[in-house]
Amino acid sequence: MKVASEVGVLPSKEIASGAESFEPKLVAFLCRWCSYAGADLAGGGRIKYPANVRIIRVPCSCRIDPKLVMKCLERGADGVLVSGCHPGDCHYTEGNYYARRRMLMFHKLLEFVGIDPRRFQMSWVSASEGQKWAQVVSEVTEDLRALGPSKS
Repeated sequence: MKVASEVGVLPSKEIASGAESFEPKLVAFLCRWCSYAGADLAGGGRIKYPANVRIIRVPCSCRIDPKLVMKCLERGADGVLVSGCHPGDCHYTEGNYYARRRMLMFHKLLEFVGIDPRRFQMSWVSASEGQKWAQVVSEVTEDLRALGPSKS
């Protein structure tokens, strides 16, 4: 006699627990000068945050082309986070203002093409805010977990 799991049929209790174990894939584009340093501070300070984030360091948040975000979502990421310096504190004077404007328009484009705009988020984290970085990643991960897997 075969066990239900060998046949491929799982009891409803096991199916429900499998849905809860979904871990979203999060790609984060971080500004080299602030957000990346904040993430590094969180790691160095052993501040716990979800390990499902894949960090890509960029010179400035304004260097993020919306096509990069779209490509991440197309290739299986459940969500994308862009994080940069606080407005007014950009290493390149006003790069984060350009990024904010561009990503606001991209947010509207996501809605137009049928992708849930909640799968894309933006934040401002400085180099001294390791705790805030951990909080942002935790919140984004919880939001993505609530949305479920991406249907790319």
